[in-house]
Amino acid sequence: MSAMDLDAPVSIAPQHREQTSATILCCNCGAAIDGTTSAGALCYDCVKLTIDVSQGIQREATLHFCRDCERWLLPPSSWVVAAPESRELLALCLKKLRGLHKVRIIDASFIWTEPHSRRVKVKLTIQDSVSEGVVLQQAFEIEYVVAYQQCPDCAKSYTANTWRACVQVRQKVPHKRTFLYLEQLILKHGAHKDTINIKEVKDGLDFYYSARNQAEKFVDFLNSVAPVRTKKSQELISVDIHTSTKSYKFSYSVELVPICKDDLVAIPIKLAKQIGNISPLGLCYRVGTSLNILDPHTLQTADISTPIYWRAPFTALADVQELVEFIVMDIEPIGAQKGKWLLAEATVARASDLGSNDKTYYTRTHLGNVLHPGDSVMGYMLTGTNFNSPQFDALEQSNSYASQIPDVMLVKKFYARKKKSKNRNWRLRRMAKDEGDLLPKKSDQEKMDRDYEMFLRDVEEDTELRQTMALYKAQQQAKKDAEAMSVVETEDGDDETPQINMDELLDEFDELNVKDEH
Repeated sequence: MSAMDLDAPVSIAPQHREQTSATILCCNCGAAIDGTTSAGALCYDCVKLTIDVSQGIQREATLHFCRDCERWLLPPSSWVVAAPESRELLALCLKKLRGLHKVRIIDASFIWTEPHSRRVKVKLTIQDSVSEGVVLQQAFEIEYVVAYQQCPDCAKSYTANTWRACVQVRQKVPHKRTFLYLEQLILKHGAHKDTINIKEVKDGLDFYYSARNQAEKFVDFLNSVAPVRTKKSQELISVDIHTSTKSYKFSYSVELVPICKDDLVAIPIKLAKQIGNISPLGLCYRVGTSLNILDPHTLQTADISTPIYWRAPFTALADVQELVEFIVMDIEPIGAQKGKWLLAEATVARASDLGSNDKTYYTRTHLGNVLHPGDSVMGYMLTGTNFNSPQFDALEQSNSYASQIPDVMLVKKFYARKKKSKNRNWRLRRMAKDEGDLLPKKSDQEKMDRDYEMFLRDVEEDTELRQTMALYKAQQQAKKDAEAMSVVETEDGDDETPQINMDELLDEFDELNVKDEH
């Protein structure tokens, strides 16, 4: 060995020798496998063919579905809402399977089925350890049969006398205009969606609920849109002496203020001084969360809140059914203007007196911007009228206010209409109500039709009233040209009805159930 060879670097790294594992043959197919890692002397393909990790997991199950409320049964007694092929429905399907806690779920997905087949198929991929160091993954299908079953809530709704809370809404007035307006507010805000029944009774409506909190929610809605007074009562239904569990039925009596829009009111003198020293004799021009009173002689307004009204309640002197038609002979604006009102001095004559006498009446009115000589106007006749009201008697006996009582108080302009009901190009939604045990008589039905027609006219004439409601296009309107129907048209040229812009109307949908009532 030379010196050069002695000085050469020597590697000290360990020498890796080729390891030779024990190779055996698969006992099933004869393939060569590693004997140290093989499970039961089987190759991986034979393991997949001979071992089923999904054994013990059911391949068929039943799902219970309520067709009324479209909810699914989550055992033992819960009902949940789940859309088709949603995560919620998939979780419900997996909870129905037994034996899944022993394996590891890798993936789960829906397999498309025909909607009418009443079958739900799920593809499930799982993993499980066959032996030490060997993990087997397997995918299989599970088929669910959808069975129809009525949930307890829906079963109660189809059974009589199953309500738990009732809201009784009442208003002691001779017409239904306030309830018609309240119906539109309820429909617009969807406040009636939890009711199980709506029953029409004398002087009002009854709303039935299956839970107490739903009725309290509806009472809160009524307090937010109308001046009401609420009383609560409860009746004990049953008692379990072993668990001290009691079952009650709750009733809420909601009374609306018996004063409506365009009513003639006589406020108590003490109250009139407290709310701004307004004249006690005035008109109610709006009913919202409070009563809005207008003095037509000075255009002064005042608000009477709900607690103040019920502290000293009073009724209207006259309602819209007692309005008299007058003809404007002469009108002269004074100049004072407040919002949409213009103070004016008018000379009017009763329409029924034309041709028989020449008696005229002089009065002040807030309608100076809409009235012209020759127009018809509706108003209250105070001269020669007896009012059974202690508030009005106090006015006549008062030294300050007796001389301020006018002969006539004008309310609103009267628009000439056709005798035949107009084919309106807009519609209002109506609630489905139970008429009760007795059907309305023919005279009562005619009165209801008159009240509804009067309410529709108020909607046409009052812009502020329309803004709080949802108006829909009529069915025949959709078939006409939109450009030609930019405003509501009439068949008679002499009809002076105010026009409603079609931009204010909503498109009509089938699911809204808009009735063709006019």
